[in-house]
Amino acid sequence: MTRPLTFAAFRYIVILLATAITLIPILWMASMAFKPIPEWQATGANLTWFPRNPTLDNFRFIFGTSTSDLIVALDRTALKPILSSLLSASVGTLIAMVAGTSAAYGLSRFGSGANLPLALIQLRLFPPMAVMIPVMMMWAFLNFMDTWWGLALIYGIVTLPFAFWLMKTFFDDMPREIEEAALVEGCSRARVFWRITLPMMRAPLASAALFVFILNWSDYLIALLLTTRDWVTIPVYMASLSSSMTGQLYGAKAALGLIAAVPPVVLGVLIQRHLVRGLTFGALKQ
Repeated sequence: MTRPLTFAAFRYIVILLATAITLIPILWMASMAFKPIPEWQATGANLTWFPRNPTLDNFRFIFGTSTSDLIVALDRTALKPILSSLLSASVGTLIAMVAGTSAAYGLSRFGSGANLPLALIQLRLFPPMAVMIPVMMMWAFLNFMDTWWGLALIYGIVTLPFAFWLMKTFFDDMPREIEEAALVEGCSRARVFWRITLPMMRAPLASAALFVFILNWSDYLIALLLTTRDWVTIPVYMASLSSSMTGQLYGAKAALGLIAAVPPVVLGVLIQRHLVRGLTFGALKQ
């Protein structure tokens, strides 16, 4: 009995240690977001884990309502970048999931297009810069540069391989007997897909959509190249937070980072009952 208990205790200690190491950057960002400027500029012995004088000035600053004299006014607030990220990431996820789910179901059930999986994954094999140069030229010709819909479209295209491969795995693991029984009873293939298959795939759809959304939400390179000012996203806007007086605005960046973490966390909480089942879908299939 002693050895199993010792092993279990050691395992829990390792898990707690790994969790603590993972949470340190998050806790540091949360602490930095509420520190006044002298505290997040401090170094050495003056540096503290928790703010001595908590303040909301960093949040007021990125939204253009700060009255502090220590930092210059921003030429634009964080409202438009937050809206841009929400629109482009959400619509891009919708495009990728609709196209990827449709293609995955067709290939899984009908087996046509044997080269399609390889063709889709090739979209991710090229270096991003090699792909983005011709995309920039096409987007400029179509007047899609610096627009949220242009960003959403390329997000949908770039994350399509992930949506396709995830959903194909889920469809392959799903028993076909239920669909075949419905077809025998007279249901059309489209009705079977909408009324039987998709409801059974709610958990895999939720987990795949969350994964694709996080990829789109956290993108920096594509948004940097395809937006200039009007529709920059949160990562691009965060990189521009600096001042000639204070240098890098770490407090403001931490405040914006805390706000940027909210949508993925909220989505994860909303679909948590589907998330574990979706991630383990087919794991026990013999």
